Amino acid sequence: QVLLVESGGGLVQAGGSLTLSCAASERTFSSLAMGWFRQAPGKEREFVGGISRSGGSSGYADSVQGRFTVSRDNARKTVYLQMNSLKLEDTAVYYCAARYDLSARVVRDRSLYSYWGQGTQVTVSS
Repeated sequence: QVLLVESGGGLVQAGGSLTLSCAASERTFSSLAMGWFRQAPGKEREFVGGISRSGGSSGYADSVQGRFTVSRDNARKTVYLQMNSLKLEDTAVYYCAARYDLSARVVRDRSLYSYWGQGTQVTVSS
């Protein structure tokens, strides 16, 4: 069982920045591919960004490409989502997710993730 705990959400003005963190309980954190998803009211949960187990590969949704960056610190068993130039439409509950994956790929399909955090609210105001 992998426990994931997100932190760092909050209220930010449009154009501002915020960094989310997700701490994992798993000792072999480096065997986990990690992803960030978000869900706005009335919408499906969508892929935001992901990173391979080594951190060598990352990928993003088109809507956040160039503004968001996913990184990880395997020693700290933590994955981060740096969000810059935030827009009103970035308002959502953000979730981190994990799956055991020994490949070097970024996993975009939410159905492939086995473990999820509880979510953290990000609200972007005008």
